[in-house]
Amino acid sequence: MISSVRQKYEALAPFLHEKARRCWAAAEALSLGRGGISLVAAATQLSRPTIRRGRTELQAGDHDPSDPARIRQPGGGRHPIAASDGTLIRDLKRLIDPATRGDPMSPLLWTCKSTRNLAEALLELGHDLSHQTVGRLLVEMGYSLQANRKTEEGKDHPDRDAQFELINAQVCSFQRRGQPVVSVDTKKKEIVGNYKNPGREWEPRGRPRRVKSKDFPDKQLGKVAPYGVYDLSANEGWVNVGISHDTAEFAVESIRRWWVRMGRAVYPEAKELLITADAGGSNGSRNRLWKVSLQGLADETGLRIAVCHFPPGTSKWKKIEHRMFCHITENWRGRPLVSRAVVVNLIGNTRTRTGLRVEAELDTNTYEKGIKVTDRELETVRLKEDKFHGDWNYRIEPHSK
Repeated sequence: MISSVRQKYEALAPFLHEKARRCWAAAEALSLGRGGISLVAAATQLSRPTIRRGRTELQAGDHDPSDPARIRQPGGGRHPIAASDGTLIRDLKRLIDPATRGDPMSPLLWTCKSTRNLAEALLELGHDLSHQTVGRLLVEMGYSLQANRKTEEGKDHPDRDAQFELINAQVCSFQRRGQPVVSVDTKKKEIVGNYKNPGREWEPRGRPRRVKSKDFPDKQLGKVAPYGVYDLSANEGWVNVGISHDTAEFAVESIRRWWVRMGRAVYPEAKELLITADAGGSNGSRNRLWKVSLQGLADETGLRIAVCHFPPGTSKWKKIEHRMFCHITENWRGRPLVSRAVVVNLIGNTRTRTGLRVEAELDTNTYEKGIKVTDRELETVRLKEDKFHGDWNYRIEPHSK
């Protein structure tokens, strides 16, 4: 008899959740009569209290037709440890932050501390939990345990991690004070015309979109240079689609257009603006025209502009890459960028489930390359360098009006 019940249970168990298992066991015990609970318990390894509970549920008709998926009573089950320990998450974050590598602002955070070490450190702070629970909490918080070494991007600058920490501190400071923080960069130039665009989109079977076989730029349409400005706090982005050269004047004009079209409305009381940018390119730390143009922006807006550059070789850590540009690329995958209007519309219609909103505009201005900035012109910039790497971190004050 026991072997028969065991065979039936082993066949059904993979398809049953815990409530269904105990109710089935109870029904089987009731069909066997006296001694049925003991026999079923021996065959299934379910405890007698569990089978008795199933019998009670069967006799009471404990079934909610409005929620057939419910297994336990409302509020039943083990409660999350973070709900009963109000300081656990805060203390865990404090332990992790000093050891965070890569981009301290990235949604994917890396930690080189083991879960066992973290569990021991939490125990000293009064939190008694296993290293498995620490690992689960880290995953829920967006962390991923990686190899205990830095990601190689050429030759690491010795002050790389210190600069990341400074950027993180600056961003947090500005956000606490309700001041705007933006991440800026130029997306790679795109050929405009009926050319192949990487990716696939739905088309009738056997009828793929036909595009040109050679990627020689159209003489009239040429290429476009999308310069992006991503607002870290508002999760909003602006893309200035240029048709000329990617220069420092173009970069600052893109930031100015973001402020006029979007930023000013979100931050009407703003006194400062923090810009995080690459160390090179049109917004490079050594670009004189970039600083002169920023002075013009500061004078026009009245904002004190702070700039933090990422160390050389770390451009992929910029927030704009992971929060905006990747979604723009996903939105136009497999679609030929047949015109400048198509580029602007595809960028402007980029949306995500996390609430990202992007606006775009075509910039038809001409930006000349090779503009030289003299020492005298540079001296007009009210630039104050930070004590730590003044070449990467500095502020530009507006001239008094």
